[in-house]
Amino acid sequence: MATETENKPVVAGEEEKKVVEAAAAAATATVTEAAPADKAAAAAGGGEAAAGGDASDKKPEEKPATGENAPAGGEGDGATSSDAAAAPAKKEKEVKPTVHKVNFEKDVVYLYQFTRTPMLPSISPFCLKVETWLRLAGLKYENIDHKLKLRSKKGQLPFVEVNGEEIADSTIIMQELATRYDKDLDAALTQEQRNIAHAMISMLENHLVWVVLSWRSKNTEQMLKGYKINLQHALGSRLPNALLNFFFKFQFSRKGAKKVKAQGLGVHKPEEIEEFGRKDLKVLSELLADKPFFFGDEPTTLDCVAFSVLAQIHFILDEVKYGLKEFMQENCPNLVGHVSRIKERCFPDWEDICTKLDLNAHIPKPEPETKENKEGADTEKTAEQDKNESEKELEKDNSNEKSEKKEEPEKVVEENKEKEEAAAK
Repeated sequence: MATETENKPVVAGEEEKKVVEAAAAAATATVTEAAPADKAAAAAGGGEAAAGGDASDKKPEEKPATGENAPAGGEGDGATSSDAAAAPAKKEKEVKPTVHKVNFEKDVVYLYQFTRTPMLPSISPFCLKVETWLRLAGLKYENIDHKLKLRSKKGQLPFVEVNGEEIADSTIIMQELATRYDKDLDAALTQEQRNIAHAMISMLENHLVWVVLSWRSKNTEQMLKGYKINLQHALGSRLPNALLNFFFKFQFSRKGAKKVKAQGLGVHKPEEIEEFGRKDLKVLSELLADKPFFFGDEPTTLDCVAFSVLAQIHFILDEVKYGLKEFMQENCPNLVGHVSRIKERCFPDWEDICTKLDLNAHIPKPEPETKENKEGADTEKTAEQDKNESEKELEKDNSNEKSEKKEEPEKVVEENKEKEEAAAK
């Protein structure tokens, strides 16, 4: 299987700062998808390939062709044989992929996203959206465990790599892959339905998502508890969870609130923001009505987006009180049913994902049969060894019995002699 490029080592003195900054940037990006990469993440991910115009594009110096040096055709450009040999080598360097997964498999989508949580596959609606779409489209994909150290060249998560090419932004990822592999989930929709889907997706990603981020930034401790987030596991850090949680709460609250305010929603009171979210849920509920999916019996792109956002609201620990979750359960039961249908259809391995936090629970584990055969061979060997040992022990026992039988009459004779000698005395 293809290997992942190594990340640059972290200097011991900078580890705490790097982990804290990565945690804050990553957590804020879970909802906005547009968080720029911090310095440590940029260093780990490697720089972009330089845009054209490097040395390989320069033409060799032209020399006048005279006498014996002139080519037979009379149109020599003065290039030497060494220059001609070097040209293809330079072209090969240009084609060299600038991706993290260098030894990639053809047409396998390598997905870079956030780590798992015990409550749902991803606390980023954009990451969950792409993974749900990949499963619905039936494309072969693999998650890369990068411990939140990498970002796309646009500074975003999620991003994918396919055949040595990076594609960033969840919407562009889905559009590009749908075109390449003919996997348009909206192919059967009318133009009117496409327009409705576009409007609903805009509402979900540019309004309801910010309502969720507003709650998270103001209730950071409840957020960590509600999704059972283990920052030590998520960041691959050795720092104590208590320390990570402390810095996370400070950084995420500050950055999240700043982004929500810049978006415009943050100027309102918490109860007003929650009311905005309730109206969004009500609109979605009325559009869905009693249909299994928004446009009929088969899920479309809107279903992927709706599931990825609604899952952030629905899959929160019951012990944590969240107004939007309570409203959805009481007033929009059809949305709860929609979330359950997408979950059952796209994530049959949900329990493995959330209990084992396995990024690739959908990929069969390699060569289970060969391991069984090896184990069987080992058991056969041990059985033979036991059999041989038992046979040897039996032989020893038999030989001991024979020797004992031989010794018995000798002992009897000696005892009789001793008795006779005693009587004579």
